[in-house]
Amino acid sequence: MPLLEVNQLSTRFHTRNGIVHAVENLSMQVGHGQTLGIVGESGSGKSVSCYSLLGLIPQPPGKIHSGSAMFDGTDLLKASEPELQKIRGKRISMIFQDPMTSLNPYLKISTQLIEPLEIHLGITGKPALEAAIESLAEVGIPEPEKRIHSYPHEFSGGMRQRVMIAMALITRPELLICDEPTTALDVTVQKQVLDLIKARQKELGTAVILITHDLAVVSEYCDHVNVMYAGRVVESAPADLLFSHPRHAYTRALLKSIPANHKKGESLYTIPGMPPNLSNPPAGCSFQPRNTLGNAKLCETSSQPELVEISPQHWVQNCPGCLA
Repeated sequence: MPLLEVNQLSTRFHTRNGIVHAVENLSMQVGHGQTLGIVGESGSGKSVSCYSLLGLIPQPPGKIHSGSAMFDGTDLLKASEPELQKIRGKRISMIFQDPMTSLNPYLKISTQLIEPLEIHLGITGKPALEAAIESLAEVGIPEPEKRIHSYPHEFSGGMRQRVMIAMALITRPELLICDEPTTALDVTVQKQVLDLIKARQKELGTAVILITHDLAVVSEYCDHVNVMYAGRVVESAPADLLFSHPRHAYTRALLKSIPANHKKGESLYTIPGMPPNLSNPPAGCSFQPRNTLGNAKLCETSSQPELVEISPQHWVQNCPGCLA
């Protein structure tokens, strides 16, 4: 039985320019100790889908129109704010994109690390401080006894991200959501941070949802992958199957755009055009105007393609043009 099972989640934003269909009919699941990767271009709905699960969508203008998200018997989408507060930060934790804006610049690291322990576990005083120091040591912060009394600006970007990981894992959560945790980091620090998350996951048995643009990261760290485009999942499969047998034209385009797949001196492949305006989504296949690897003439024009299972655990939108 999966730890988290999301069915038909739709999140929309009601703006002056119309209703933005940020996420439409999203379904996914992740089991204990499993890593689910969510990939796609900016604006495809990756972050919004996970923010919706934790009640972090500003309402208004945001609104969850439909769906369910069962987490160990609790529907997160229908849970009250007090119920969510008991789950957020304790059973489900999140690492946000930018640690500098996620950490409070006016508070010492000790104050921010101890807060989850006080709120969720009732640990205060010296035991809480010792637990916070231990958590910093676990994520590789040198001299944690001294650094814990520092402010966020006294840490490098990589160290701040390690602090965020320590804060997210200090309550031993069952599910960790990582929203592009390495976007602002150089390649060396990126690998250190991801290896750290993987090591802690193995030790604690934590399930991980990894939101990222980096397909190389997905191939190395994820068990299953959801490819999102224009607020919808266009392909979902185990990582090794997705990379060896990509079916949807968008998935193939993403893989083809990886620099490592090009010969030296060869021009890099880029997906032409821009994603559709989600305040006025197309009636048919949303990828049709940019489809250069399939057959755009065969794409659905009157209705949205549905996800179908073409082989065990391999789901893809049944658009003839994108499967061509």
